[in-house]
Amino acid sequence: MNIIELRDVRKTYLMGSQIIDALAGVDLKVKKNEYVALMGPSGSGKSTLMNILGCLDVPTSGAYVLNNTAVEKMTDDELAHVRNKEIGFVFQTFNLLPRLSALENVTLPLIYAGISKKERIARGEEVMEQVNLSDRMYHKPNELSGGQRQRVAIARALVNKPSIILADEPTGNLDSKTSYEIMRIFDDIQAKGNTVILVTHEEDIARYAKRVVRLRDGFKESDTLNAQD
Repeated sequence: MNIIELRDVRKTYLMGSQIIDALAGVDLKVKKNEYVALMGPSGSGKSTLMNILGCLDVPTSGAYVLNNTAVEKMTDDELAHVRNKEIGFVFQTFNLLPRLSALENVTLPLIYAGISKKERIARGEEVMEQVNLSDRMYHKPNELSGGQRQRVAIARALVNKPSIILADEPTGNLDSKTSYEIMRIFDDIQAKGNTVILVTHEEDIARYAKRVVRLRDGFKESDTLNAQD
């Protein structure tokens, strides 16, 4: 079953009098529980595509069907619900609030979802354990290493039990050893039933995915399955 389907999706921007085609007619299908890497050089359209998949941006034309629902027909409230409940986001820069503890950062989306404090803490502790950070729950971000901060960000993405995890260059600020530790967590997340889509420019990181979609100049250049060990 396809959880995501894009048909002839285009995204254009006007820069002065020039029209820029960030996406020039992309078709993409992602099945439930798939693990897909989006690759391409700078300016290829991969971040634009990620923003559209995450309902942070809308296509100029074309169709996006998410969980059998046409995204262009969703109201603002429905889109906000999708962003908070259906999709978990992981960013290269972690996007943690410095004055909050790791646990408070993780449970933030549950406040917006109207979940009780007792339930928020229980769920937050559960996902912190999932990313092996039970002993760092009450540390502030500046008391954590880069890898630990990214694990906090992953726990936050998981806390609402989304069906899709979108990760934009999740290892971009990390050394090689820490990057591989983070990618093993994504392996575990996908094994537990989530659909995982990650943007990366690193070939060794893309190899963790089961499928690699390469973009160039706003077009889908190739779509190949990775050989698995």
